[in-house]
Amino acid sequence: MNSQFVPGMDYRGLVAEYGSPLLVLDQAAVRHQYRALSAALPGVTLHYALKPLPHMGVVETLKAEGASFDLATNGEVDLMRDAQINPSDCIHTHPIKRDGDIRHALAFGCNIFVFDNPVELHKFVAYKEQARLLLRVSFPNPETKVDLSKKFGCTPEMVLPLLREAQALGIQVIGLSFHVGSQVPNARRHVEAIEACNSLLRQADAEGLPLQVLDIGGGFPVDYTGGELDIHAFCAPIRSALANTPHGIRLLAEPGRFISAPAMTSISSVMGKAERFGRTWYYLDDGLYGSYSGQLFDHIDYPKSAPYAKGEAQPAVLAGPTCDSIDVIADDILLPQLEVGDLIVGGMMGAYTWASATEFNFFRKANILVVDSDAAALKAVA
Repeated sequence: MNSQFVPGMDYRGLVAEYGSPLLVLDQAAVRHQYRALSAALPGVTLHYALKPLPHMGVVETLKAEGASFDLATNGEVDLMRDAQINPSDCIHTHPIKRDGDIRHALAFGCNIFVFDNPVELHKFVAYKEQARLLLRVSFPNPETKVDLSKKFGCTPEMVLPLLREAQALGIQVIGLSFHVGSQVPNARRHVEAIEACNSLLRQADAEGLPLQVLDIGGGFPVDYTGGELDIHAFCAPIRSALANTPHGIRLLAEPGRFISAPAMTSISSVMGKAERFGRTWYYLDDGLYGSYSGQLFDHIDYPKSAPYAKGEAQPAVLAGPTCDSIDVIADDILLPQLEVGDLIVGGMMGAYTWASATEFNFFRKANILVVDSDAAALKAVA
């Protein structure tokens, strides 16, 4: 079900009823993606990373599926509390925290945290009776556009020294974690990281520093071109590597984009047009400062279409609504002639879009309409 758009959707009817710009969140896609990754990674507890789409419609769908959650900020803690998520189903994975962040999570009941350096470790001395830690290890990945090991994680060589220091401080470290980057092109780095962590787990055990958890992070990709990514085949090398993990190690993962990206569709309207430099410019009521923010922050080119337009396609420009000249969604796109009020639909827009959108120039963020295309009739459910 890696469809770019929600099946059977009446875009015009939705805009007439709910206005534009509009983001349509399909709970069926969330459900499908979660089940597909669960089947591809049997025995791995999936903690949905809230960051790409921290919306109650996603959280409630995953809660019904029995999912766990990965949170990193006080606001995400509050979302979990509002959704009545069991704190024992949550892990707090931001490696750098203020003291108040630790206390806020502990007050909620989440007591598993991530650290990656001695300064962060010492922050838990005051909470060593409550907190349990995962040590994040860095495995740089030049193959991904967003290499999360540049900013966080200790080198593998630092793992045992940090575990020894934690033991001396009386702080319980229960496992290792890593994240090999976002939207990875293949599973190679996952496998290398798992193999390295398996070795570290055995070394720690031999030193009397036994661990119980391995968190393999996220990075599971989606296909933004409209193709069907076989996540079961993608994860096959990961399954093989995890089969060699020491006996008794509990396995976790932190999928974000894979769960949320296919679940949301953008609908925007042409608010103006002009002939400039030999091409037609169409000015939309959503843009780079809004739902298309991921083009800047996430380096993604979302699939776009004009579903009701007819005629010969001509080179055109799609611009956002703000008064900033950088606000151009596509500067060379083939489109039929559009008129004011015509619609542009963006697919695969569930990850790092609404979550990173701003209200620059006081253009309000798009509203989110929650639907469930698994229902007998497609209708709003929230």
